[in-house]
Amino acid sequence: MTLSLTKAHWSDLRKHGEETFPHECCGVLLGNFEEDGSKVVQATVRCANQRSDSPHNRYVIDPRELVRVQRQARERDQEIVGFYHSHPQHPARWSKTDLEEAYWTGCSYVITSVLNGAATETNSFELTGLDESKSFQDEEIKMP
Repeated sequence: MTLSLTKAHWSDLRKHGEETFPHECCGVLLGNFEEDGSKVVQATVRCANQRSDSPHNRYVIDPRELVRVQRQARERDQEIVGFYHSHPQHPARWSKTDLEEAYWTGCSYVITSVLNGAATETNSFELTGLDESKSFQDEEIKMP
C-alpha cells in the first residue's frame, strides 16, 4: 500500500494544519488508483471543518462540499483517493473516532501532527474491510 504525492501536495496539507491550529484541518486527495493498488495524488482540496462542538479534536466535511469535490474530480478524470486532517497537539496516528467515522474503503487517510502550531509528523493509513471488520493499515508515503 503506497500513496504517492508531490512535495507541493505534502507541503500544502501540512501548511493547512498549521493555518487552522489549534483546530483540525481537513481536505480531500484527488488522483487515481493504479493497477497495483497504489494511489497517486494529483490535487489536494482544502475543505472547511464544519465541526462546531469540538473542532480542536474532531472534523467533519459538509456532505454538499464532498459532492462538489467528487464532481470536480470527475471533470478532471480523477477520483477521491483519500482524505487528510490534522491532529493538533497529538501524534499523527489514527484515533478510535477516526476509524469509526471512516467509510471510504481503499482510500488513504493522511494525518499530520501539529505541535504548537508547527506540522511535525505526517502518516498515511489505508482503510480496509467493512463495518465491524474495518481497520486502518499503515501506508507508505512516496514523494517522487
